[in-house]
Amino acid sequence: HMRQQINKGQSSYHPNTIGGGCPFQAKASQGGFTSYAERIDAKKIRERSASFFDHFSQARLFFNSQSEIEKNHLIGALRFELGKVERPEIRERMVGLLSQVDKILASEVAAGLGIAVPKPQQPLNHSIPADGNPKKYQPIEVNLSIKKSEALSMANTIKNTIKTRQIAILASDGVDEISLNNLKKAVESEGAQVKLIAPGLGFIKGNKGLSFKVDQSFLHTASVLFDAVYIPGGAKSVQALVNEPDALHFINEMYKHCKVIASEGEGIELIKASYVGKKLAEKKDADALAGVLTEASPKKFIQAVSQHRFWEREKKHNVPA
Repeated sequence: HMRQQINKGQSSYHPNTIGGGCPFQAKASQGGFTSYAERIDAKKIRERSASFFDHFSQARLFFNSQSEIEKNHLIGALRFELGKVERPEIRERMVGLLSQVDKILASEVAAGLGIAVPKPQQPLNHSIPADGNPKKYQPIEVNLSIKKSEALSMANTIKNTIKTRQIAILASDGVDEISLNNLKKAVESEGAQVKLIAPGLGFIKGNKGLSFKVDQSFLHTASVLFDAVYIPGGAKSVQALVNEPDALHFINEMYKHCKVIASEGEGIELIKASYVGKKLAEKKDADALAGVLTEASPKKFIQAVSQHRFWEREKKHNVPA
């Protein structure tokens, strides 16, 4: 805030490896900032509490508190982000830091990067005042009395509401007005927010002549912004969606991310046309169809959305999305 200097070079942060460590804090002998040792009862100092250097116990508690699915998501996310880092030495340094959080976490991330878990580079902490002793600013080991907390896991959160959830309704001209209106009224009364998504912006016409304002088109939004999707009936509407590749992709992604997919009447035809249709045809594995509702009443839809995700699907699919 209020910073006016613009540092030039490959990096504007410290520490770094690609800019030779610059910019770095100037030492007192170089004209850098120092606190005046004003005499009161003692000398005033600029210091952090020793507890500040507990860099890993909170991260360890968080990781240990996750469900197996959530741990896998964290591992996948770290593989994704570090896989984009082009310099091997930076990848290795980060994996070394992860080993201070959890050995299994570090080994799984390392396996995805094709490297062994290295010994952490010393010193671990490079954020040291210009005139500070590096040893004094290294992480301390803290053993928390609490090893895990259910409150830190999404899988263990209270699941009795759909307040603030984002619901996508996919529709086009010819949509079943009763189906659409009943679902919209029911979920909004429970505190959720509804967005009508269609092939194009503007308005769509229902099967009885009513017009509905489109909130987003498939070009302007994505499934990852929603917690659940509902496909109302209406043969003409559903046929238009079946012929819309982005609508099929929307369903596939919702399935991959273990979110609720529901339909009523002809809406099932869009589900059948997507990857999920293969699972419906097989009818072999209940876990693979968890959270997939056909002929879903508003009440059943709301109950399913309150569960947030159906993680049992995660091991049952290989979705092209």
